[in-house]
Amino acid sequence: MARCSPPLLRRLFCRAAKSASAAGAGAGGTSKKNIVFLGSPQVAASVLETLLVASESPDSSFQVSAVVTQPPAAKNRGRKLMPSAVAQLALDRGFPGDLIFTPERAGEEAFLSDLKEVRPELCITAAYGNILPQRFLDIPPYGTVNIHPSLLPLYRGAAPVQRALQDGVEETGVSLAYTVRALDAGPVIASEKFAVDEYIKAPELLAILFNLGSKLLLHELPSILDGTAKEKAKPQDDSKITHAPKLNSDESWLSFNQEAKLLHNKVSSLFPAYSSMLLPTNSGWPGTRAKLQLVNQNGEPDVLEIKVISTKACASCDKTGDGNEVLFSGNSLLIPCGGSSCLEVVELQLPGKKVTTARDFWNGLRGQRLLKSP
Repeated sequence: MARCSPPLLRRLFCRAAKSASAAGAGAGGTSKKNIVFLGSPQVAASVLETLLVASESPDSSFQVSAVVTQPPAAKNRGRKLMPSAVAQLALDRGFPGDLIFTPERAGEEAFLSDLKEVRPELCITAAYGNILPQRFLDIPPYGTVNIHPSLLPLYRGAAPVQRALQDGVEETGVSLAYTVRALDAGPVIASEKFAVDEYIKAPELLAILFNLGSKLLLHELPSILDGTAKEKAKPQDDSKITHAPKLNSDESWLSFNQEAKLLHNKVSSLFPAYSSMLLPTNSGWPGTRAKLQLVNQNGEPDVLEIKVISTKACASCDKTGDGNEVLFSGNSLLIPCGGSSCLEVVELQLPGKKVTTARDFWNGLRGQRLLKSP
C-alpha cells in the first residue's frame, strides 16, 4: 500500500481506464465514471464490497478507481501493524495496492496530488475517520457524498449510533448527504428510516444502517453522477440539529443511582464490539463497567469490577432485599437502581475472564453476598 509516484500511478490508472472505456464502448459507447471510496472499519468495508460488485456489472456507469483509508494501526497483543478493514478487503479483491492511499491527514499535499492524478468524478465516504479539507472537496466535480448513520440533521458527529441508543430512540436511520466543510451539515440527497427495538446493540444497528446506506447509495448513484441529485438535495433544517459527540472512556461506568432504563440504553450503545467495527484504532474500548461489593462469609467486603455485557430493564423489582443487595432471579442478576427500578444483568465479564452468564457467575459466588458499591 505504499503511495506510488505520479508516473507509476498514471500508468496503472490509464491501464484500468482503457479497460473500462473498452467495456463501456461495447455497452453503448459511454466510459465509466471514476469513483474514489474513503472508509476504514468493517462497516465501511461492506459498503466498498457493494460498490465493487456493482461496478463489475456490464451495464455499470462507474468504476472504483482508488481507495483511501486510515494508515495501518497496531492491533492485538503483538501490536503488529495491520491494514484497516477497508484496505484488507480491497487487497483481497485484487485491487492494486498502489491505488490504496493511507494518508495520515487528507490535506497532505502528496496525497492530494495523487488523488488529482486519479481524476475522480465522485468521492464517497463511509466512516473514513479523517477531516476533509476544502482542497479535497474541490477535486471531484460531482462532489463528495457521505453515508451517515442517522436521520440528519439529528445526531451530527462522531457517535450517532451510540448517542441515539443512549437516548432510547424508537426510530433512527441513514442519510446520504453531500459533504461540506461544516460537520455533517451538507444537503441531504436521500434518507431511510429504521425502527429500533430495546434489545438491539450498537454493532448490529451499525451494520444494518450501513447496509441500508449501501443500497440507498446504489439507488441514488445515477442521479448523483448526472448531477440531478444536487438539484433535488434538501438543505438541513438547522432548528432540528442534535449532536453526537465522540465518546470518552469515563462514560463507560454505570451509576446505579440512575434509572435502569438509562443504564440499559448505555449498555446497548457502548457494546465492546463496536470499537472494531467503527473505531479500528481504538480497539481497547472498555464497553460498560460497574463496581459491586463482594462480601465474604466473614462479612469482609471487597470491590468487584465487572463488565456488563447484556441487560434488561425493569420498572420495578419483584424481589426485595435491603435496598443495596444484588439478588438473582430467573437467569439474571437483579441490581436495584434509581426510581425503584431494577437492572437485570444477563451476561457479564470479570477482569481477565471470558463472558459468562449471570447464572454461572451467581453459582460461583458460593454463598458470598453481592451489594451495590456505595
